[in-house]
Amino acid sequence: MGAGGEEVGGFVANRLGFDYVDEDIVTRAAQRGGVSPEDIADAERRTSVLRRLLTEMGTGSGAETYGLAPVAGGDLPDDMRALIREAIEEVAARGNVVIVAHAASFALAGREDVLRVLVTASPETRASRYGGSIKDSDSARADYLRRFYGIDHELPTHYDLVVNTDVVSVERAGQLIVLAAA
Repeated sequence: MGAGGEEVGGFVANRLGFDYVDEDIVTRAAQRGGVSPEDIADAERRTSVLRRLLTEMGTGSGAETYGLAPVAGGDLPDDMRALIREAIEEVAARGNVVIVAHAASFALAGREDVLRVLVTASPETRASRYGGSIKDSDSARADYLRRFYGIDHELPTHYDLVVNTDVVSVERAGQLIVLAAA
């Protein structure tokens, strides 16, 4: 949030003539599983909120008070998790695509035909660009990475290229990525 990843992704897709995919992943996953996109998005949100509530409360009791149905272990159901991963892999298999959602770089780790890029900025810059606190967004991303991919700490070494938009503009970041992808 606030690093400019979506803008950089759009720039790169445009320059390379690639498709740009973001939240379309949820729609594709839903179609594959015969459920609504809202069901998948809701399951992702609920499990993240439920996990935070249970952590804050220190117990499983009371979640129903907040209108939350407990999910085993506080995790997204395996079938929905699989649907999202399959949708990411399906989109990537088409080639010529920039995927900027659902931590796709982790789902596609190990593929030689993928350039995994982290677009980042300092917390201060990100908060300034976003116009508010990024704490909840960062917490949700960390929780998502932990639940989906077993990543306890996101590291620069999880990526092939890291671009800091504190230092370079969105356009320059895009140019660097296009160069690396060539």
